[in-house]
Amino acid sequence: MAEIKSFKGLRFTDKAGETGKVCCPPYDIISSEQKKQYIAENPYNIIRLELPKTAGDTDEAYAKARECLDKWLEDDILRCDEKPGIYIYEMVFDALGANYSVKGYVSLVKLEEFSKGIILPHEETLSKAKEDRFNLMCATGCNFSQIYSLYMDDDNSVFSMIDNESKREPDKQFTDADGVTHRLWCVYDEAFISQLTEKMADKKLYIADGHHRYETALRYKKHIAENTAYIGSSEYVTMMLVNMENSGLVVFPTHRIVRDLENFDIDAVIERSRDHFDIETSLSRKDSTEKLDKAYKDGKKAFVLYHGGSYTLMTLKSTEIMHELMPGASKALCELDVSVLHTLVLERIFGIDKENMANQKNLTYTRVLDEAIEAVDNGIADCSFILNPTRVSEIRDVALAGEKMPQKSTYFYPKLTTGLVMNKIFE
Repeated sequence: MAEIKSFKGLRFTDKAGETGKVCCPPYDIISSEQKKQYIAENPYNIIRLELPKTAGDTDEAYAKARECLDKWLEDDILRCDEKPGIYIYEMVFDALGANYSVKGYVSLVKLEEFSKGIILPHEETLSKAKEDRFNLMCATGCNFSQIYSLYMDDDNSVFSMIDNESKREPDKQFTDADGVTHRLWCVYDEAFISQLTEKMADKKLYIADGHHRYETALRYKKHIAENTAYIGSSEYVTMMLVNMENSGLVVFPTHRIVRDLENFDIDAVIERSRDHFDIETSLSRKDSTEKLDKAYKDGKKAFVLYHGGSYTLMTLKSTEIMHELMPGASKALCELDVSVLHTLVLERIFGIDKENMANQKNLTYTRVLDEAIEAVDNGIADCSFILNPTRVSEIRDVALAGEKMPQKSTYFYPKLTTGLVMNKIFE
């Protein structure tokens, strides 16, 4: 099963400045303008290494990232810890009207092909992002950010270990612009690491966020094995590991924006949907939100179609049609809200095929509800679909069945910060 390993974390020294000024959100949610702002606040921000190439840049940006890394190591801006460690990481935040805490740990995890059933994906990926991550790894030989994964911890013994080990003051702490407090504890105790490694040996890991980076790491491992005698830690990748039963896990929905369709007819869409959906039209935003939330609590498959200032609740009458349309797929995958939307509505009624969705030709994604609505109001989109979040238990069940959800089915909140601890694959 899962093999974890301690590592000599690559971390910023005090010479770099405030911790909060050298860290940044994940690369895939940062614009070119935001990148400039981070660097303006502190020229040592990790964004210079994690996202060297943005719109308009050439592939030379990857080599420049390597030059920057070497310079920071030489100037003692970045330094690897002297001893291998495990890094306990906690995020404290407000969401959905309550305060939450998610605490896990960062370690190396041995790379395994998905077919082995040890590390399980739950979502399809987009090829463009994987090419960018591969080029960066080849240039720098580093994992700058962690893959976010979950594990089952029925007796809570793993969490108890890391919780007890993090009773002291954290080694690093800061609160970001979204009000999320990030804390890191460095643990070098060999007995603790050995016990933790043993406890994880019988567990499967479920990728929550970072599918692109995991698939890239598999490709990089093969690339190194074929091209060099020294493999370093290329057979491993850094992960943030969290108990799946952690009460602080929050998953936001990712809404769909539909655009550039020929001869789009909202009335025809609604009429064709009546065969399989109970339809409630002309709802206000408040009413549609309340009804969508109730459907979620009642276990119903539903989403809201927005067009022309009006909200339409679509509630699936029966899941039988999904099993007919997805023969051979598990119950878990067939009955996801996003499966219903993609297979029954976007494919059959709108005529948007899977490749089109993957390439985002007529479909884009956002977790920001206002953005999904404004795209329609501003004439950028034909319509949008407002979804409920995917349950963590659904993510587990789809992964266990060896299947993948449509891309952008989940959005774990908050995102892990980048820059607290990293892995230099070749010491």
